[in-house]
Amino acid sequence: ALAAVEDGRTEILPEQHKKVYFNWLREIEPWCISRQLWWGHQIPVWYGPDLDQLKSLAPDGSQHLTISNCKKAFCAATETDAIAAASDYYGDAVWIVAEATSQFNAAHLDFADPEKPVVSLKRDPDVLDTWFSSALWPFGTLGWPEETEALARYYPTSVLITGFDIIFFWVARMMMMGTEFMKDEAGAPQVPFHTVYVHALVRDAKGQKMSKSLGNVLDPLELVDEYGADAVRFTLASMAVMGRDLKLSTSRIAGYRNFVTKLWNAARFAQMNGARGWAGDGLPEARETLNQWIIGETGRARAACDAGLAAYRFNDAANGLYAFVWGRVCDWYLELAKPLLAEGHPARAETQAVLGWVIDQCLILLHPFMPFVSEAIWGQSGEPAKMLVHADWPAFDRDSPDADAEIGWVIGLIEEIRSVRAEMSVAPSAQIPLLVVQAGEEESARLDRHAALIGRLARVPQMTPVAAAPKGAVTLTAPGATLCLPLEGLVDVAAEEARLAKSLAKLEKEVKGIAAKLANPAFLAKAPEDVVDENRERLAEAESDAAKLNAARARLASMT
Repeated sequence: ALAAVEDGRTEILPEQHKKVYFNWLREIEPWCISRQLWWGHQIPVWYGPDLDQLKSLAPDGSQHLTISNCKKAFCAATETDAIAAASDYYGDAVWIVAEATSQFNAAHLDFADPEKPVVSLKRDPDVLDTWFSSALWPFGTLGWPEETEALARYYPTSVLITGFDIIFFWVARMMMMGTEFMKDEAGAPQVPFHTVYVHALVRDAKGQKMSKSLGNVLDPLELVDEYGADAVRFTLASMAVMGRDLKLSTSRIAGYRNFVTKLWNAARFAQMNGARGWAGDGLPEARETLNQWIIGETGRARAACDAGLAAYRFNDAANGLYAFVWGRVCDWYLELAKPLLAEGHPARAETQAVLGWVIDQCLILLHPFMPFVSEAIWGQSGEPAKMLVHADWPAFDRDSPDADAEIGWVIGLIEEIRSVRAEMSVAPSAQIPLLVVQAGEEESARLDRHAALIGRLARVPQMTPVAAAPKGAVTLTAPGATLCLPLEGLVDVAAEEARLAKSLAKLEKEVKGIAAKLANPAFLAKAPEDVVDENRERLAEAESDAAKLNAARARLASMT
């Protein structure tokens, strides 16, 4: 069992948990195998007198020895084997019975030679430590010791997921039993699994271990009743950073419940617009730039999900799908596709097919994380040939560099306009023209092709060429073009500068305080790990917010 992990036949992840496994096997100590439980594998040991004690036994069986008095132990697989071992030990001079089954009473036994002493073997009443039976799990559940079809098909297994606190109880014992009893065709020991994934503990929002006495226990059944099983499941997956405990809060679960609702709404939007699942083979045909772009984005999301799952980084896989489904599909593709889905548009049929295909891919990729809602939506979209749980996992790849560059540029511009408006506290309803100071040939063509979309999503009703940025305008970052928003009269520069300065001063004070704490060796040595991590996260967040405020002040300064 030790060699199997040392030579890599079995991998333990995260790697720091190998230390626990190695320490236990290299520094192995005696272990009490007996337990006084009602259920378990009864200890296969029968006790009787040794040869010296045997001499003192009366032939009529009137003298009884207790287990504690018996000095000879017979370890055997069955009672019959135990009696056979006792016969070899005592010879023909005694009668041997097993008290567990014979209800021994010498006065009622009809022996041929009543002068022979009767040895009553007494079986140990205790059961083996539970880890003995648990250690047999990988092959005992498959019919072992019989050579069953299930055993041949499923052993060795693949991945064991368990908690760190039973690495030396359960994992080590399964490894020992597996390598002892299971051999390959060449007779070499077979490990029970090639990977052991050690999951984290689930703690409360403050990082404390859940305890009834503290009153901070989150009952998963109650959470499922309130937020739904998929929301709870996805929350745990999204937070399952390898090697770190989960800080679970109801607010996080509520957020992922909103994600479930978002998925429902996206599927309903597709159905209302005639996109009811993709029934074709392969990828749908796509001539429109937008449809080419979303197919490429879906392929990248699938590849990232595969990479996360293969590396047991379930949080990367879950968070990547969250960003794709909510960010790319719902926030952008559905909005950008609305004009193409209008009655009479020449690209309507193509967009319906692509949209139906995209929703299907979202459901397939999300199914391991959100099995219930994805299966329900799948059954309502068109007439699927089989249940989602039986659907093939996607394996496709299609790159459209030109489409990616164009749609990426348009989205970047819209995000930049929205960011400027938010930073400058411009009213959401305000309609502001987009001034084009300079644009390359390709960028000008993009602005022309997507003018309606940019105008609707960024609230810029018109695009006007100008020779230079006017006073009070804020310049935008757009590769290959110089653009600006005329905000004079819409922003109180002095009041906005005062607000930003006040917020920035508060943030800088917070950054200075947290940074000083993290630079203090005494704090790092004494503070719990979760407290240190929390402070690092707070520092990173404060520094990011400060950078945004500084960028807003720079924009504001450019207006004067």
